[in-house]
Amino acid sequence: MSNTVPTPAKGRMGQMRQAYAITKKSDRNIGLILLLTFLVVGGAFGALGFVLFGSGTIGLIITIVFALLTGVLGVLIVFGRRAEKAAYAQVEGQRGAAAGALQMLRRGWEVKPAITFNKQQDVVHRVVGRPGIILVGEGSPSAVRGLLAAAIKDHARVAGDEVPVIRIVVGKDEGQVPLTKLVKHINKLPKKIKPAQMTDLIYRLKALEKTRPAAPMPRGPVPTSMKGQRKAMRG
Repeated sequence: MSNTVPTPAKGRMGQMRQAYAITKKSDRNIGLILLLTFLVVGGAFGALGFVLFGSGTIGLIITIVFALLTGVLGVLIVFGRRAEKAAYAQVEGQRGAAAGALQMLRRGWEVKPAITFNKQQDVVHRVVGRPGIILVGEGSPSAVRGLLAAAIKDHARVAGDEVPVIRIVVGKDEGQVPLTKLVKHINKLPKKIKPAQMTDLIYRLKALEKTRPAAPMPRGPVPTSMKGQRKAMRG
């Protein structure tokens, strides 16, 4: 696997082309799958449109437009899911992969990659959201446990009693969260603090950051472009 991170493409169409190229590397049949999706979905809704709108000129025009739009929508949905899966497959197992996955969180989250690390490039990332402070560790399980314990202690002093500090370890072992389920897992965490508390918390955490050295991100393909791929899928 190449360690070169592709330069993010400019413009919506450029992002779409780049996402397609990345997806095709691990999903060689993506073109055929998307074509079949368009034909099946568009054909099914075209038939439904024919029944609903009739065979007259206006009805036929509406049916064709309806079939094209639903076919394209089906393609975008399938492409989005397969592109996301391909992006995860490309970087899974690489140090820093969790940092890229966290960039796929939508609005309402504050993500800070690599707030603490060691020489072996085991790292802890931080997410602040309505559930509280979420510390995400990736790397050697034994080393990550130590990093997380120290980070939890530091953040608990800043958070106080009202803000939960949640610990997540990325991996495939028992008690860990797989990279492919990380974003979904975080989104499902129960909301414990109000937006105003979250804003105040972010300001207080800035003081903690000033006591830490700048963290160099692990070498290799850190998939921060995954966020751009999701934007391209959403249109």
